[in-house]
Amino acid sequence: MPHTERGELTPKESNQLLLPGGHPPMWNHMDSIGPIGLPHREGVPGCSQEGLPYPSNSSELVLECLQQFKVTGTQLQQIQASLLDSMEQALGGQASPASAVRMLPTYVGSIPHGTEQGDFVVLELGATGASLRVLWVTLMGTGGHRMEPRSQEFVIPPEVMLGPGQQLFDFAAHCLSEFLDALPVGKQGLQLGFSFSFPCHQTGLDRSTLISWTKGFRCSGVEGHDVVQLLRDAIKRHGAYNIDVVAVVNDTVGTMMGCEPGVGPCEVGLVVGEPWAICDDGGEGAQLPDGQILMNSSLPDTGTNACYMEEARHVAVLDEDRGRVCVSVEWGSFGDDGVLGPMLTIFDHALDRESLNPGAQRFEKMIGGLYLGELVRLVLAHLAQRGVLFGGCTSPALLSRGSILLEHVAEMEDPWAGAARVHALLQDLGLNVGASDVELVQYVCAAVFTRAARLCAAALAAVLSRLQHSREQQILQIAVATGGRVFEQHPSFLSILQETVMLLTPECDVSFIPSVDGGGRGVAMVTAVAARLAAHRHLLEETLAPFQLNHEQLAAVQAQMREAMVKGLRGEASSLRMLPTYVRATPDGSERGDFLALDLGGTNFRVLLVRVTAEGVKITNQIYSIPENVAQGSGQQLFDHIVDCIVDFQQKQGLSGQSLPLGFTFSFPCRQLGLDQGILLNWTKGFSASDCEGQDIVCLLREAIGRRQAVELNVVAIVNDTVGTMMSCGYEDPRCEVGLIVGTGTNACYMEELRNVAAVAGDSGQMCINMEWGAFGDDGSLGLLRTCFDASVDQASINPGKQSFEKMISGMYLGEIVRHILLHLTSLGVLFRGQQTQRLQTRDIFKTKFLSEIESDSLALRQVRAILEDLGLSLTSDDALMVLEVCQAVSQRAAQLCGAGVAAVVEKIRENRGLEELTVSIGVDGTLYKLHPHFSSLVAATVRELAPRCVVTFLQSEDGSGKGAALVTAVACRLAQMARV
Repeated sequence: MPHTERGELTPKESNQLLLPGGHPPMWNHMDSIGPIGLPHREGVPGCSQEGLPYPSNSSELVLECLQQFKVTGTQLQQIQASLLDSMEQALGGQASPASAVRMLPTYVGSIPHGTEQGDFVVLELGATGASLRVLWVTLMGTGGHRMEPRSQEFVIPPEVMLGPGQQLFDFAAHCLSEFLDALPVGKQGLQLGFSFSFPCHQTGLDRSTLISWTKGFRCSGVEGHDVVQLLRDAIKRHGAYNIDVVAVVNDTVGTMMGCEPGVGPCEVGLVVGEPWAICDDGGEGAQLPDGQILMNSSLPDTGTNACYMEEARHVAVLDEDRGRVCVSVEWGSFGDDGVLGPMLTIFDHALDRESLNPGAQRFEKMIGGLYLGELVRLVLAHLAQRGVLFGGCTSPALLSRGSILLEHVAEMEDPWAGAARVHALLQDLGLNVGASDVELVQYVCAAVFTRAARLCAAALAAVLSRLQHSREQQILQIAVATGGRVFEQHPSFLSILQETVMLLTPECDVSFIPSVDGGGRGVAMVTAVAARLAAHRHLLEETLAPFQLNHEQLAAVQAQMREAMVKGLRGEASSLRMLPTYVRATPDGSERGDFLALDLGGTNFRVLLVRVTAEGVKITNQIYSIPENVAQGSGQQLFDHIVDCIVDFQQKQGLSGQSLPLGFTFSFPCRQLGLDQGILLNWTKGFSASDCEGQDIVCLLREAIGRRQAVELNVVAIVNDTVGTMMSCGYEDPRCEVGLIVGTGTNACYMEELRNVAAVAGDSGQMCINMEWGAFGDDGSLGLLRTCFDASVDQASINPGKQSFEKMISGMYLGEIVRHILLHLTSLGVLFRGQQTQRLQTRDIFKTKFLSEIESDSLALRQVRAILEDLGLSLTSDDALMVLEVCQAVSQRAAQLCGAGVAAVVEKIRENRGLEELTVSIGVDGTLYKLHPHFSSLVAATVRELAPRCVVTFLQSEDGSGKGAALVTAVACRLAQMARV
C-alpha cells in the first residue's frame, strides 16, 4: 500500500519541531555561546589539564557535539517512509527474520465503547521485577463514576524465581487467593486478565507461549509452554475460587485499552519508557553505581513500542477477512538493518557497544527512557573531557554507567527548577559545577530529548499514515493513548511529539490521551471487552440460531413442497395453486419470425419488437409511461392508452399495417383459462382501473384494438413473467424446463406431464405450471421454521397470513427481517451500545439491496460502516461485523429455502420421467438472485445436497418479461403451424 507522499519540511517547519520546554533549538543559538565569561578551572582531581583556561573553541566543540543530535525534516520523512514500508512487509508475511519490525497480532479485536462494567481481577507478573501484583478493578460503564482499583504486591522469593515452573504458578494462585480472601467475593465466577511481561509468542487472546525467561527468572518447565494454561492449572489445583483466565495482555495494548474516552476512537497505544526492574542476582542488566542491576533493555516493558487496530484482512498470519485486530509493532528493533545509520551519533555507538545486545534495538536505544539519561551522561563526560564543562574535570560517578537516570534529566531540564536541580544532581556526582555549566547541561538534555521526541513522532506518523490509508479516509480522526515514564516525567516530550506529528501527517486529526494505569485498568479493560464480546456473541448466536437450517429441516421443506405440488395438481386443498399456463412446449431453436411483446407490470409500460432469426434474437423496445389518472381511471381509458402506445411504436419501427403475433406479459394476479385467456383477479401496484377485475384481459385489449381503426394485432398469448423467464432461457438451452424468479417477489414454474394436471383435459404431452409458490406454507406447514421476526414482518404487511414462503425469501421482506433482528439485538444491548434510533424503527428503512452490498466480498468493513452510517446508525466496527452476520444469516436461510423448493421441483420432473438421473436447466431472473454476492451459489449448493440425482444448470434470464413473452408466442405459432400441417 503506498504511503502519502509529502514534500520536504521547510526550514521553518523543521525549527518549529525543536522547542523543548519553550527553549529554542540549541544549534540556532550556538553563536551566542562562547568562551567569554567562562571561568578558569581550578586544579582538582580528575582534571585533564589542571589550571589551564577553557579552550578558545569551546562553542565550536559544543556545537559540533550537539549538532549530531539534529534530525532534519527530510530525515524524519525518510524514517516515516522506511518504517511504514517495514510495517507493510511484516504484515504481508514478507519480512525476513532480521526484519525491522515484527507486527505481532495480539488477538485483541475490539476497543472499549464505554459500556463495559463489572468486577475484574488482574494478575501482573514480571512488570516490577521480583514481585507480582494482584488488582481488583471495577468498571462502571457509561455514566458511572470511576473507582480506584484495589491492589496488593507480593514479593516472589528467590527460590520460587529459580525453581520449578509449577511452584511459581502455584505461588501466583496462592497470592490470588490471599488477595481475594480479603474481599467479599464468595463463590461468584471471576474473570482475570494476565499481564505477563516476558518474551512470548501469542497465538490467541488467551494463549501465549514463553520464549525465554528474563529479569532473573529461571523457572524450569515453562519455556515453550502456554503460560495461561499453566496459570489455569495452578488455580484449579488451588481450588479456592472460580477464576476464568480470559486474556493475556501486552503492556502496550494495556496502555491503549486503558485510555479514557476522548474526541476520537482510541485505537493507538504508544509507550516510551515503562518502569524497569531492579534485581540483585547478578543477572541480566547493566551495573548501577550501588551494585544493583539495570534490567535488559530489549524487553518489551523497558523501552518503547506502539500498537494499533489493523484491518484483520491485512495481517497475513491470521485467517480472517473481517474485523480488526490490535497489532503490536515492536518497533524497538527498527534500524537494526542499518537504516538509521546516518542519524547515529558517536554517543549512540558508544552506548550500543556497552549494552548487553550490541547492534540490536537501535531505535529503542535512541528514544527509550532507559537510555536517554545514559546518552546525556555520555555527552557530558565527553564535553568535560574536552575541557568545555566542569572545569575540564570528570568524576568516577560521571564515568559510571547508569549514574544519570531519566528522572534526573527531566528534573534538570525543568525550566522552573532546573538550574537548582542541575547544581544539586551534578554535585551529587562529585562534579564542580560552574555558572555557565548549568545552561550548557540543560542544552544537552534538551538536544537529547528533542531528538528522541522527533524520532518517536516520525515512527508514530508511519502508524497513523498506515491507518489513514488502509481505511481510505481523507481525514483520520483518532486518539493515541500514551504511557511510560518519559511521558510522565518529561511533559515537553509530548509537546514536541505533537508538533512533529502534525507536520508529518497533516491529514490526521490526532489527540493524545494519557493512559490510566495500562498495567491494571488497561488489562482489566481488555478482559472486560473480551467478556462483553463473548456475552454479545452468545446472544447473537442465540438470536440467529433459528435461521441456521440443517439438512433435516431443509429435506422436510422439500418433502412438504412436493406434497403440496401433488395436491395442487389434483385440485385438492393446497397452499400451492399449481396454475396451468397453457404453454405446452419450450423453444426448440426452430422458431423464426417477427413478434410483438407487451410488458405491463407497473407505471412503466414496454412495447418490444422481437426478431427471431437463425443468428439469434434481436430486440428493439420503447418505454411508455402510464399516467396516474389513466392507471386509476376507467378500464377502457387504460387499454386505449396501451393500444395508442403500440400504434406509436409500430409507426416508429415502420410496422404500420402489419399484423404481427403478440405476446402480453401481464404481471398482475390472473386465473388463466387458456393461452390467450386470463381473468384479472385484482389490481395491485397502484392500479385501480374500473371495470377490469373479473374480466378477461385479452378481451379488453382486443376490444381496444377494435376501437382503433386500421389497426390489426394478433394477440396470441398472455404470459406470466416466470414463464417468460423460462422461455427466454429455453431458446438458448433446450433443456431449460424450469423458471425461477427471486426478486421483489418470488415464484417458480416448470414443465409438468399433462396427465398429472387435473384441471386440463388430456393425458399426453406437457404443460408449464405456474406454481405461485410464494403462498407455500400459508396452511401452517412452515410454522416450525417461522421466527418471531418473521411473525413481526408478516403482521405489519398488507396481507398478514399470506405469502408465507415469499416473506421468508424475497427481496421485499429480507431487509425488514434484518431490521427487526437489529432492533431486538439493540434492546439486548448487543448493538449500537443499546441505544435505539428513530431511523431504525422506521419501516422499510433497511432495504434488501443493503444485504447485497454489505455481504459483498469486495467491501471492506469501513464501507459496511458507511452504508449503515448513511442510515443514521452510529456504530463501532464490532457492530458492523454483527450486522454483517445478521444479513448473512437471513440471506442464507432465504437461499436455502429457495434451494429446497427448487430441489422439490427437479426431483418431481425426474420421477415423472422415471429417470435415474435428470439433467435440466433453470432460467432465473430477479434482482436478489442476480445482485446478491452469494445467493445464487447457496441455492445451487442446496439443490445439489437435496437432489443429488439431478444435474442442474442455472441460467440467468435476459428480459424474461419481453423476450420471453415473444418466445411463448413464437412457440405457440410453431405448434399451431405443425397442427395445421
